[in-house]
Amino acid sequence: MAAAGGSPFAARTDGVTVAVKVTPKASRNTVTGLAEDADGRQHLAVAVSAPPEGGKANTAVVKLLAREWRVAKSAITVISGGASRRKSLHVAGDPQRLLLDLRGWLSDIGRGCGANGGISR
Repeated sequence: MAAAGGSPFAARTDGVTVAVKVTPKASRNTVTGLAEDADGRQHLAVAVSAPPEGGKANTAVVKLLAREWRVAKSAITVISGGASRRKSLHVAGDPQRLLLDLRGWLSDIGRGCGANGGISR
C-alpha cells in the first residue's frame, strides 16, 4: 500500500496509509528508517521490544509511532498484516496535511533529528 515514487505513505480520503516493516523482540523501540522490498516498495522500518504474540508488537508499534508523530494512539490503526511483519497502518486525519507532515518527519529522521519531532494535525 505504499505510494508511488518510493514513499511508504499514501493518501486516502480519511487519512494516510503507511506501509511498515516491523522487527519484534528488538533491544529497543525505534524507527530505523526505510526498508525496500524486492519489488521496490518502500516500508517504514520499525523495531519494537515487544514479542509478536497476542498483538503486543502491534500495540508497541502504534504507541511508538503515535509518540513520534505526536498523534493520538486512537488515530492509528493496523488495517492489514496484523500477524505479519509487513503491515499497513491507517492514520486518521486530513490526508494532505498528514502527508506533508509525515514526509517532513521522514526527512528529519533521515538527517538524525526526528526523534519525537512530531507532526502537527
